[in-house]
Amino acid sequence: MGREKERMLAGEAYDPSVPELVADRRRAQDRCRRYNATAQTQTDRRERLLRELFGEVRGDATVVPPFRCDYGYNVGVGDGFFANYGCVFLDVAPIGFGENCLLGPGVHVYAATHPLDPEERAAGLEFGDPVTVGDDVWIGGRAVITPGVEIGDGAVVAAGAVVVDDVPARAVVGGNPAEVIREIDDDE
Repeated sequence: MGREKERMLAGEAYDPSVPELVADRRRAQDRCRRYNATAQTQTDRRERLLRELFGEVRGDATVVPPFRCDYGYNVGVGDGFFANYGCVFLDVAPIGFGENCLLGPGVHVYAATHPLDPEERAAGLEFGDPVTVGDDVWIGGRAVITPGVEIGDGAVVAAGAVVVDDVPARAVVGGNPAEVIREIDDDE
């Protein structure tokens, strides 16, 4: 493994233009293309391709095409994972989902980010910050989860929310930036 890939996986600033990372992204793009070309009835082929694309698939997982990601090998999903049409994962750092997570259409999860300093940004450097989603989480359509966010078990992210801070367990968040709307009590 080359130095820039090591830096990427460690969450340090790295150069994404090195041949090893370009090849990794092309491999993921090819796997996404093949996955997205499957028919709804090709469940066995979809399962095989998804397991080739993602770093970890624990149990049953469903991803409705089209789907896009940067590398794939930094994505882990738990049993009962479901992602609806048009989801995008920028997985330069780990993106992990627990069990029974549901994603609405067009959910974007970003573990990739860029330096704030304009000179560093102009140099083409980027880095990542992991995203962790607990068990039994529902993320509504067109929500955006930004780098470094942790979403607690049983939380709900409203459609269209932009999540820039951690979400407590059993909380409903919405808005831009997302804020806690209410807590979910045990009777719900």
